[in-house]
Amino acid sequence: MSNPTSTEYEKYYVPEQSKMAVLATIGLMLSIFGAASVMNDKTFGDGITSGSWSTLIFGLFWFMAVLFVWFRTAIRENIAGMNSAQLKKSYVMGMFWFIFSEVMFFFAFFGALFYVRTLAGPWLAGEGEGGRMNGLLWEGFQYAWPMMETPQEAVGGAAVQPLANNGSFTSAGTSMAFSEVSAWYKWLPLWNTIILLTSSFTVHMAHMGILAGNKRKFNAWLGITVGLAIIFLFVQYYEYYEAYAHFGLTLNSGIYGSTFFMLTGFHGFHVLMGATMLAIQLIRSLRGHFTADDHFGFEASSWYWHFVDVVWVFLFLFVYIL
Repeated sequence: MSNPTSTEYEKYYVPEQSKMAVLATIGLMLSIFGAASVMNDKTFGDGITSGSWSTLIFGLFWFMAVLFVWFRTAIRENIAGMNSAQLKKSYVMGMFWFIFSEVMFFFAFFGALFYVRTLAGPWLAGEGEGGRMNGLLWEGFQYAWPMMETPQEAVGGAAVQPLANNGSFTSAGTSMAFSEVSAWYKWLPLWNTIILLTSSFTVHMAHMGILAGNKRKFNAWLGITVGLAIIFLFVQYYEYYEAYAHFGLTLNSGIYGSTFFMLTGFHGFHVLMGATMLAIQLIRSLRGHFTADDHFGFEASSWYWHFVDVVWVFLFLFVYIL
């Protein structure tokens, strides 16, 4: 057996020290603090401007600027041939753990929805061992989902609620459920579902194109995918306008409004992220960055897009239908 020499091992490029991770964390924390402040102001604010929107916008701008510089550096290193096969495997694992963390993120919100619908809601109505305080706090409240009457409204409003008063809430006049739509073709979540499922197919076709070395096919299908993502966001914007302007469904509409906007809103933000990622890959392709053997940036973005599509399927089932 011959002893291996150092020349038989692949060279591993170690990037220089970077402050990008710390800077990105600062931007992300500012964004989260700003978003929480915006929601708090909408629920409990008295009209006084707290600067929450400014904090949110500044945090998002900071975060995106850091990511732009960070990813630009990584792309330049790859084009320069610095990335070895081992480093590329670390990119794959990094994307895997990133998507896993996103799965856990949405799992927490779906868990909250499950808790409210199967435990907390029935308890407030006096069901089970957890409902023993119903007669004292929420007498007369009957639980149903979607919750079109809050426990507070059932007892006469915030003014006659001496205990457990966390603000004034007004339930929606109409829910976003399929059972309340006047005609199936007017139900916006159905069209958004068709749009996202179609985009999952088109991004797969783009992947097939780049694997075959057909850049024209890749660019065409990827462009269609980005277009579908933009259409989805416009439809969701109109859905939110309809909810606020015509249905009376807001973040202040009790637990139904809170869970609806938290789940669909965060998903919409992830659609925006995914669309941005895919648009960047399209620009890179038009600039000649990808080959049949080297296109991890697109692959990672397509994995993320498929994840976003799967989350929407669960949202469609548990928020709009069941």
